[in-house]
Amino acid sequence: MPTIVAAAELARMVTDAHERTIALVHDLADTQLVVPQTEIVNPFLWELGHAAFFYDVFLLRTLGSSTFLLEGAESFYDSFKVDHCDRWGLPLPSRKNTLEYKNRVLESALKHLDSGQPGAEATYLYLLSVSHEDMHGEAFTYMRQTLEYPAPELGITEDGSSAREIGGGPWLGDVEIPGGMFQLGATADSPFVFDNEKWAHPVHIAPFRIARAPVTNSEFAEFVSDRGYLRREPWSPQGWVWRTKTGAQQPVYWHRGQNGWLRRHFDRLVPLEAHAPILHVNWYEAEAYCRWAGRRLPTEAEWEMAASAEPTPDGKSITGRKRRYPWGDEPPTPERANLDSRLLGCVDVGAYAAGDSALGCRQMIGNTWEWTASPFFPFPGFIVDSPYREYSAPWFGYRKVLKGGAWATRSRLVRNTFRNFFLPDRRDVFAGFRTCAL
Repeated sequence: MPTIVAAAELARMVTDAHERTIALVHDLADTQLVVPQTEIVNPFLWELGHAAFFYDVFLLRTLGSSTFLLEGAESFYDSFKVDHCDRWGLPLPSRKNTLEYKNRVLESALKHLDSGQPGAEATYLYLLSVSHEDMHGEAFTYMRQTLEYPAPELGITEDGSSAREIGGGPWLGDVEIPGGMFQLGATADSPFVFDNEKWAHPVHIAPFRIARAPVTNSEFAEFVSDRGYLRREPWSPQGWVWRTKTGAQQPVYWHRGQNGWLRRHFDRLVPLEAHAPILHVNWYEAEAYCRWAGRRLPTEAEWEMAASAEPTPDGKSITGRKRRYPWGDEPPTPERANLDSRLLGCVDVGAYAAGDSALGCRQMIGNTWEWTASPFFPFPGFIVDSPYREYSAPWFGYRKVLKGGAWATRSRLVRNTFRNFFLPDRRDVFAGFRTCAL
C-alpha cells in the first residue's frame, strides 16, 4: 500500500489529469474524433470515455458507488471486454454526452475527497486512476502525431522557449559502469508502483560501457545513408521480416528534402534536428542500428543500474543505495528533465545536465522512451495484488521493456523503476534508444 497522500494533493492531481485530457482533444473538430480503424489508434471518443470509466469502475465502485455514472458504460469502455477492432462499431455517446460523463466522474471523485482524508487503499486507487489517465494522455498525444493532426494546444515554457532554443548539442562517449550485485525493481517503501515493478531483487551485472546519451538523429541518419534499411546483415530474422513486409527505408516520419532530411512533427514538416534523439523507431530498427554500429541495446537491469546506482568513492563498485530518479530522490523539475509536454518535442541530447545520473548518464528520464534488450517478463515472486489485474499479466513474454519516459510523459508517472512495454514493431510511440559497447 502507498503512503498516505493528502486529500488536497490527490484532488489537484485528479483535476490536473482531467484538464490535460480535455486540453488534448478540445481543439479537434467532431470529424477528427472519427479516426481510421488501425491497430495503433483508438477512436478518440472511446478513449475519452475509457479514461472516465477507469475511475468509475476501479475507484468509485470501491468507494461505494452502486451504478456507473453513464448507463451502459461497461459495454462501451471496458477494454478487456470490448475488442479493439469492435470499438469502431459501438453506438458511443456523443462528444457532448461523453464530456458530461467525464465531468460527472470528476465531480464524484473530488466529492469523496471533500468528505475526508482517504485511507491507504483509496489513496492507491486515486493514484492508480491518475496514472492510467496520464498514460492515455500520452497516447492521445502520439495518436495526434500518427493521424497528422496539429500539435496539441498545451505546453510552452514560462519563458516561451522552444525545444530548438534549448540547445545542448551532442553528448558523445560512454560511461564505464562497474557492475556488481544490483537490486532490480522497486523497493517496498516506494510511494506508488505498478505490479510489474515489484519487488527489488538481486541480479549480478558484469561491468559494461553505456552511451552517455541516446542515439541522435544525425547518428541514425548515417545508418540510413549506409543503406542500413536495404541490407540484410544488420537485421534479425524477425526484424527483416518486419522491414520487408512494411517496405521501410527510413524512420516513419522522415522525408527527404532538397537540403537534407525533414521530419513530420504532427501536421508540419520541420528540418531534422541533428542532435535531438532519434524518435519513433521500433525495437527492430534499434536492434539493426546497434548491429550496424557494432553496439548493442542495454538490458533492463543495465539501464536501471546506470540510471539509479551510486558509485563508491573510488568508482570501482557501486554502493547499496539506489536513487528513485537519476539525479536523486527529489521529483522531476523543468531543469532536470524534458517532461509534461512543456516543449512539445525533443531537445538536444546534451541538454539537462542537472538531470545526470550519479554514474554520468544524461537524459535517462524524459525526452524519449528508450528501448532495452529485455523482453517484458514478471519479476521473481510476481503476484497480481492490484485491482487492475489486466495491467501487466496479459502482456508478459512478447513485448519489450522501455525505460525513462518521453517529452509527453507526465513527470508524476515516471521513475527509474517504471517499466513501459510495447510490441517490438511499434513505431508510433515516442521511443528511441541508447547503446552499449559490445
